[in-house]
Amino acid sequence: MSSPSSPVGNETGTGKLLVDVADGVAVVTINNPAKRNALSSDIRGALPGLVTALQADAGVRVVIITGAGDKAFASGADISEFAERRTSPAARTEYDRMAAALSQAWDSLEKPLIAMIRGFCIGGGLFIALQADIRIASDDSQFGIPAARLGVGPGLPGVTALLGLVGPARTAEILFSARRYPAAEALQMGLVNQVVPAASLQDETMSLARAIAANAPLTVAAAKAAIRAASQPRPDLARVEAMIEACFRSDDYREGQRAFAEKRPPAFTGR
Repeated sequence: MSSPSSPVGNETGTGKLLVDVADGVAVVTINNPAKRNALSSDIRGALPGLVTALQADAGVRVVIITGAGDKAFASGADISEFAERRTSPAARTEYDRMAAALSQAWDSLEKPLIAMIRGFCIGGGLFIALQADIRIASDDSQFGIPAARLGVGPGLPGVTALLGLVGPARTAEILFSARRYPAAEALQMGLVNQVVPAASLQDETMSLARAIAANAPLTVAAAKAAIRAASQPRPDLARVEAMIEACFRSDDYREGQRAFAEKRPPAFTGR
């Protein structure tokens, strides 16, 4: 059952990007399986508005992003569009504008984002997964950035995110070699949080998402803001402190104490 105020199904503006909301968890699906969920221009164009809508939807507490089918999370940019959309200076400018809009949308998402990864998570697909707070991968997943084999320059935001996860030496290896890494190696280097059997991927991811959705939304949002601030050279400490103070002033803070005293699960409202 979906939240009535949520952007659901074809309301994303393209059938290649689907969303469904149930029990506070929004599942966003990149739906281009014929091309291993390559990130076509219509997908990249629709994502910023969808992410913004999910942030505004009070019925959404956690967002999961995944790919349709069992072959790929996302296999990167749609290379068939490169000649038209990434060759001339004007076309590259428009491509970069869309990329900046998506980056801004991810930055505005205060709710937890989980990447549920099966199969190929390559290039731009990996850069999308890097936006997630938590990445859960199936044991048959593969990761890599083939930009060096395509003559494409990797964007600085994606490189920065990769660097923050795996460090400069691993980042250099991934970008310079353009090779693919199996799930076990991705886990070892810190690229993903968990690797689970493919048959268990959806259940494991949904279980975690529902557990997070049951927690106090203001606390989770403050924690995400604090994690982000801790990684920035000039963090907005006042904003984080205000979010922490809002937790202590909330009805949920009092509900948490009542639930503890009454030995029952808390019923948080986000207020």
